Amino acid sequence: MAIQESGENYLEAILIIKERKGYVRSIDVANELGVSKPSVSRAMSVLRKEGLIDMDGLNQILLTDEGKKIAETIYERHRVLTKFLVSLGVDEETAAHDACRIEHVISPISFQKIKERFFND
Repeated sequence: MAIQESGENYLEAILIIKERKGYVRSIDVANELGVSKPSVSRAMSVLRKEGLIDMDGLNQILLTDEGKKIAETIYERHRVLTKFLVSLGVDEETAAHDACRIEHVISPISFQKIKERFFND
């Protein structure tokens, strides 16, 4: 399933918030991404229709197995690409910002080669 960059950003944010707080609400996603609550509501509706998230009885956002898989892939790309750019001398803030853009368009083969070459522990 092809998912748009914005959807990937929402899934990644949900994963990060869940790791940090233990639960995720729409307001948490809005604050994390700096977007409005109506924007989050629309995005959650789309992600729910795609089978990538569920909502529990307390209106907490839960990643489905497929949603979690996508979120973990994007988050790994973000971390590795940020670390890669910092290793080249890019400051942390710029590296994180650039990684956030690159993580959505880099091919799996290019990402794997960067990961193998620079971070194969």
